[in-house]
Amino acid sequence: MNHFLDWMVIAMYSIGMLGIGVYYKRKTKTTDDYMLGGRKMKSWSVGLSLFATLFSAITYLAMPGEMIMYGPMMWCKLASLPFVFVVVGWFLIPYIMKLRISSAYELLEVRLGVRVRILASVFFLLMRLIWMAVIIYMVAQKVIMPVMGWSENTAIWVSMVLGIITIIYTSLGGLRGVVLTDVIQSFILFGGTILAIIIIINHFGSFSDLIPTEWPEHWAEWKFFDVNARVSFMTVVISVFGWYVCTSGSDQMAIQRYLATRDAKAARKAFLYSMISNIFVYFMLAVLGIALLAYYKANPDLITPGKSLISVADSLFPQFIVHGFPVGISGLVFAGLLAAAMSSLSSGINSSSLVALNDFIIRFKKQKLSQSNQVKLARIITFVIGFVIILLSLGIGNVKGNLLEVTFKTVNLLVAPLFVPFFMAMFVNRSTENGVLTGTIISALTAVFISFSNELFSLSISFLWIIPGSFTVGVVISYLLSMIMPVEKPVNNME
Repeated sequence: MNHFLDWMVIAMYSIGMLGIGVYYKRKTKTTDDYMLGGRKMKSWSVGLSLFATLFSAITYLAMPGEMIMYGPMMWCKLASLPFVFVVVGWFLIPYIMKLRISSAYELLEVRLGVRVRILASVFFLLMRLIWMAVIIYMVAQKVIMPVMGWSENTAIWVSMVLGIITIIYTSLGGLRGVVLTDVIQSFILFGGTILAIIIIINHFGSFSDLIPTEWPEHWAEWKFFDVNARVSFMTVVISVFGWYVCTSGSDQMAIQRYLATRDAKAARKAFLYSMISNIFVYFMLAVLGIALLAYYKANPDLITPGKSLISVADSLFPQFIVHGFPVGISGLVFAGLLAAAMSSLSSGINSSSLVALNDFIIRFKKQKLSQSNQVKLARIITFVIGFVIILLSLGIGNVKGNLLEVTFKTVNLLVAPLFVPFFMAMFVNRSTENGVLTGTIISALTAVFISFSNELFSLSISFLWIIPGSFTVGVVISYLLSMIMPVEKPVNNME
């Protein structure tokens, strides 16, 4: 991508993101304004923001590559989304929205004690710091450097620039600035995916020419249920259902967006918009994966010399953006790909700064801080978190696997352990602080065991069992210990 017009589009896009941050800085007066958008944001914009936040650049890149390498088995996940909406929309969101909280982890202290709140807050910060580091690494290593032809030595500089731009507009604009940039980035992602499919269909002449006439040998075999298989239908459905429910019910990034709406009905509507966006994009990325497979099979000379179609599957989409799109459009879509990373980073930084401020500084500081001082402190924390994730991104390359596997083995380690105390607080009245605390820690250890079972113990356990396995162990242990341990304090249902 060497055309001046492409670079101009990318530069203008970056300036636009910074401009949004400056604009909303003037409208931010209180902590609620900065962290929750004044609690009166529109459902559709919050829904698109939730989609863009959780649907990161990692997913955007990983899904076409997953289709190319392993076939359509991963798209069994779509079967789980209606069940996710019912559970989250009608059981979790109403419970959360009846509480006047800013941080999701406040409810854990009232229900289970301060130690459980702090453990959950630490888990969230660790999970999201690693998640943001993975995003920076993947975008730098798998997108920018290969496409631009830059050496690996430039990775640190690419990571720093990407992180610094995001940190600046996030720290200035707060949640309202983050949500607006998320909405813009969502539409660019939608448009880029559709445009890529149209260009490839036009290249072949018809959509039917893209569909393989026989099942490729390298694609995963169809299996309904197999614990040891990398992907099977029920494994995907259970894992994706678990991920969405756990994330939607315990992750500050999700809960923060519910709290930014007026009430439970508006929050449920926002979640519905997010689910619809996910279904649409997952389907389109599946089609795009098939289209890219056909395109590069027909044009093998476009693949990097010495590399196979399978080995470069994760980078084929960004390469097509650069070489297959018209001048100017490729710059815009490439900017959108960077935007997908920036959108997730901005949301992660914003939510992490809220948790650090609310669950550690304000919770344990004896002297009350004014609203203006809280906002100033939140901005300082934002810069510190940004610096930490840039440093962490430099070590992610040591984890083996394709984009999807790396994500599950790092980011998703603490998804289920983080939800364990929320599940116990919401649905098990007999829960005790010590029981849940112990169960949550054992849940995290279980996640690590499943994630690295092959490397450490030569066990063939699919990475998709990390979430359901660690959640089940955590809840069972928490329940059993709560039954045999005395109740430390009266249960508070936070009505």
